[in-house]
Amino acid sequence: MIYAVVFISLFVLELVYFRLADKYNIIDKPNLRSSHNYITIRGGGVVFWLAAVFFVVFNFTFYILHSTFLIGITLISAVSFWDDISSLSNRIRIVIHFVSISCVFYGLGIFTALNWWLIVVAYIFFTGILNAYNFMDGINGITGLYSLAVLIALQVVNYQFINFTQPEFINYAIIACLVFLFFNFRKKAKCFAGDIGSMAISFWVVTLILQLMLKTNSVVWIMFLAVYGVDTVSTILHRIYLKQNIFKAHRLHFFQVLCNEKHLSHRFVSTIYATVQLIVCLSVAYCYFYCQNIAIIFSIAILIILTSIYLLKFKFLK
Repeated sequence: MIYAVVFISLFVLELVYFRLADKYNIIDKPNLRSSHNYITIRGGGVVFWLAAVFFVVFNFTFYILHSTFLIGITLISAVSFWDDISSLSNRIRIVIHFVSISCVFYGLGIFTALNWWLIVVAYIFFTGILNAYNFMDGINGITGLYSLAVLIALQVVNYQFINFTQPEFINYAIIACLVFLFFNFRKKAKCFAGDIGSMAISFWVVTLILQLMLKTNSVVWIMFLAVYGVDTVSTILHRIYLKQNIFKAHRLHFFQVLCNEKHLSHRFVSTIYATVQLIVCLSVAYCYFYCQNIAIIFSIAILIILTSIYLLKFKFLK
C-alpha cells in the first residue's frame, strides 16, 4: 500500500514540477551536439531526490546512513539543479560533491573501515561514477532504464544471496525510475533528467553498490556499472587522443553514434544498454556466489567483450 502512495505522490509532484518549469523557463534547448531536436523540460529527475526524502520519512530509524544519505543526496541535488538553471563555478560543484560523498562515507563507516589509500580510491570511484552518469544522460530513457536494470539486479542479490541493505532502500529508487520513465521513455520525451536527475540517481546507486562491496569485501560489484564504465572510459581516451577538452559536450559516446550516425531510435538504444547491463549484473552475481575466482575471470572477459563492441564505433564513424 505504501508503495502505491509513494508512486502516486511522486507522479503528482512531477506534474507540479512541470508547471513550475514551464513558468520559470527551465528547459533544454537543442544544439549541434545534442541528440534531440526539440525543446524539453529539464530537471525532471528531481523525482529521484523526492523519492529519497520519502524513503527517509517513511522508514526513519536511528540508522546513521539514512540521515547522512539524505544530507548527501540533498546537497548534490541542490548544486546540480542550480547548474541546470544557471551556470555554476566548477569549484563550488567539486566542493559540494566532496562533502556529499563524505556524508555517505561517514554513514557507511568507510573512514574507520578502510586504509587511507583505499578511501582515496573510493572517492575517485564515487566521483567517477557520478560524472559518468552525467555524461551518459543524452538520449530518451537511458538514465532511467539503465538505473532500473542495476537496481533490479541489486534487489535480486539482496533477496536471493545476501541481505546487504533494507529492501525499501532499493524499492523507493525503483519507484522513482518508473515514474521518471513514464515521462521520459517516449519518442518525444516530456522531460529530461537534467544534472539533478543523473547526479541524484547515480548517488543512490553508488551508495548501494558501496554497501554491497563492504558487506562482501569484494570490488567485483563494480561490474554492475560495466556498460557505462566501458563507454565512458573508452570515450575519454578517444577524446584525449583527438586532443579535445573532455569536459565539453560532444557526440562521441557509443550510444550517441548509434543514434546520430546509425539513426537507431533512442528508446531502442536505451533498452539495449539496460538489457546488456542487467544480463552482466545477474551473471556476475551468480558467478560470484558460485565461485569468486570464476566471477573475477568472467568479469575480465566481459570487459574485453564490451570494449570490443565499443570499437565498432570507429567503423560506424567512417
